[in-house]
Amino acid sequence: MAEIPSTPADGNFKVVWVPAIADTANPTVTEVTAEGALDISCYLTGDGWNPTKEQATIPDPRLCSRQEFGRPGRKTPGLSITVIDNTNSDNATDSNEAVETIVEGAQGYFVERIGVAYEDDFATDQKVSIYPATAGEKQVLAPEANSVTRATIPQFIFAEVKTDVALAAGA
Repeated sequence: MAEIPSTPADGNFKVVWVPAIADTANPTVTEVTAEGALDISCYLTGDGWNPTKEQATIPDPRLCSRQEFGRPGRKTPGLSITVIDNTNSDNATDSNEAVETIVEGAQGYFVERIGVAYEDDFATDQKVSIYPATAGEKQVLAPEANSVTRATIPQFIFAEVKTDVALAAGA
């Protein structure tokens, strides 16, 4: 078998919170970079981006078979983010946008891009995944030795998650 190259994850992920996207099946570079969009990539902890997807099984038993069959059922996407939380610290004034923007009840779209250097701008035809979400209540995590102050913000998916959709140029 031939060697299959891989793409490192470190430094090749970008996650932006966007307040509005007109059509999640056809997002634009203009929308994901518009005023109000917040790049949370550097606020997320190393393990702080946690999208999940479960899929139910529809039982499909047959009278003639000794085997139980199944079909793909409903999908249940989920998302939780863990971010640094600079509340009440010397960094609170200028480095706490994630917890100040993604407050309980805030509704928006998390746009995830993988496989491209973080510092590269969004570009036409790059594939992104979009998670329409409403923020739950921030939960400050217990302090740990040799760690930073962090908070988890659960997200509630309110519309269909779109994966691997190409960015259009926009107006």
